[in-house]
Amino acid sequence: MKLYCLSGHPTLPCNVLKFKSTTIMLDCGLDMTSTLNFLPLPLVQSPRLSNLPGWSLKDGNAFLDKTELIDLSTVDVILISNYHCMMALPYITEHTGFTGTVYATEPTVQIGRLLMEELVNFIERVPKAQSASLWKNKDIQRLLPSPLKDAVEVSTWRRCYTMQEVNSALSKIQLVGYSQKIELFGAVQVTPLSSGYALGSSNWIIQSHYEKVSYVSGSSLLTTHPQPMDQASLKNSDVLVLTGLTQIPTANPDGMVGEFCSNLALTVRNGGNVLVPCYPSGVIYDLLECLYQYIDSAGLSSIPFYFISPVANSSLEFSQIFAEWLCHNKQTKVYLPEPPFPHAELIQTNKLKHYPSIHGDFSNDFRQPCVVFTGHPSLRFGDVVHFMELWGKSSLNTVIFTEPDFSYLEALAPYQPLAMKCIYCPIDTRLNFIQVSKLLKEVQPLHVVCPEQYTQPPPAQSHRMDLMIDCQPPAMSYRRAEVLALPFKRRYEKIEIMPELADSLVPMEIKPGISLATVSAVLHTKDNKHVLQPPPRPAQPAGGKKRKRASEEVPDCKVVKPLLSGSIPVEQFVQTLEKHGFSDIKVEDTAKGHIVLLQEAETLIQIEEDSTHIICDNDEMLRVRLRDLVLKFLQKF
Repeated sequence: MKLYCLSGHPTLPCNVLKFKSTTIMLDCGLDMTSTLNFLPLPLVQSPRLSNLPGWSLKDGNAFLDKTELIDLSTVDVILISNYHCMMALPYITEHTGFTGTVYATEPTVQIGRLLMEELVNFIERVPKAQSASLWKNKDIQRLLPSPLKDAVEVSTWRRCYTMQEVNSALSKIQLVGYSQKIELFGAVQVTPLSSGYALGSSNWIIQSHYEKVSYVSGSSLLTTHPQPMDQASLKNSDVLVLTGLTQIPTANPDGMVGEFCSNLALTVRNGGNVLVPCYPSGVIYDLLECLYQYIDSAGLSSIPFYFISPVANSSLEFSQIFAEWLCHNKQTKVYLPEPPFPHAELIQTNKLKHYPSIHGDFSNDFRQPCVVFTGHPSLRFGDVVHFMELWGKSSLNTVIFTEPDFSYLEALAPYQPLAMKCIYCPIDTRLNFIQVSKLLKEVQPLHVVCPEQYTQPPPAQSHRMDLMIDCQPPAMSYRRAEVLALPFKRRYEKIEIMPELADSLVPMEIKPGISLATVSAVLHTKDNKHVLQPPPRPAQPAGGKKRKRASEEVPDCKVVKPLLSGSIPVEQFVQTLEKHGFSDIKVEDTAKGHIVLLQEAETLIQIEEDSTHIICDNDEMLRVRLRDLVLKFLQKF
């Protein structure tokens, strides 16, 4: 069993597991932190951004593809944990030799489609007059300013995919439900479990008849809108692969939400605007729910809330229709019937308005002060670039960062000097190290495998030994472009036996509670399933022909000799020999057993733990006679 690590980002994993003749890719996250190396893409030409020193490259639509550590045409299936971990899927399905199947839940696919559609829309609506590619030459790259000159493997960076590629990639996905068992070529069975992190997010069980591997990625024990995490099914795992822990282990999500609301209220009370760079799904649902409860008490009922995204309408609608993927409290609302999320009421009362872009209706309805939710969290493309330019010069305004995927200081760098206030309230509901330690103690896997970053404290807090995985035995770690041999070997294989063959077996008890039987059969293997079938019967002689005498017949197969079991007690054996007329018997002990000498007959019998040898001088009748006396002490089966 081997694990190939294709991603160095622990919360955007891409690993390949080779297990029992199957090759399984676990997630295909897209690391877009490389976009921070480039200038933002404004909707309107910005002389200020164009003339920034040290930020001369403007090819904003380049992303990092995966290292070719493994031939992707050999991958049989891809298992997707959540919609954030499928963003590189078009690169794999459309630009490699991959011909397998992708498995994911319906919410993961639909919301993943929205994220990809928004990304493509943001990039394509700002077409580039010319494309820069010569800078990827190593001789030129080393002359560039940091951080580009230090970027690794820039030759593998790729342009953003198109919607045609997105649709083609998504067509290769097979929808699955929680606890649904999927057979992979008869070799292993994979099962998605609720991970509690996002709508439709999954952990995966990969098991054969005698081995079990659990893949835990992007999980949460907090009570938010998704179904709670299924922990019980992770028990008795031989190997547990752990990825996607919280990126901010020292920040409490509830405390961050409280800070978010209070900073938002303070800004709008003072006449300023609030900008929230966000994804079109996920945490935004929880933020809108908290604001729904907070608006009236904070006196914000007259403040407009705008959600601007090419997929804003679809995202808000999808969140209301995936009832079976929600937590119990929200499911019960559906049957009342009530909308499970309160943002439906915010929309009905015109407190929340959503628009595909800043053009058109938004321009007519826009009034300040207001709160705007829009993307992209990197501040490099999307409508957020326009609002950063529009509001950045006033200290009354505030930008609140809630997504932990990008360094907010690096995201803000091209916009400096900035007068607007910047608040960092990262909200990451994924497992922290305390929760992981408790989880591992409960499910007790034999081996834990995780990214190297989780086995040591963060570099900025090297004294915090509590910010790392603590388990016994210690976790095995891996890093990007590394192949890890897992400390686990298969010991058993399941073989079925045909009923007619089973009927012919005659078990014999060789020890109390243990019976054995010999079997002559043909082993038939197909689709990794093994079946013992009765051997073919000898062909009958053709009619009319004279039957051969028994001595002339050629057997179709060898006659199976019986197997022997048991031990020969030397003293009793000697007494038996004496009863049958043998005298002058001498016994010698050896390292492996005993030697019985029949001196008068000039014969030697070697009795060892796993064999018995009768050595006599060309006297076949004597040998057969002694053999029969030996067999009296052994069982045949």
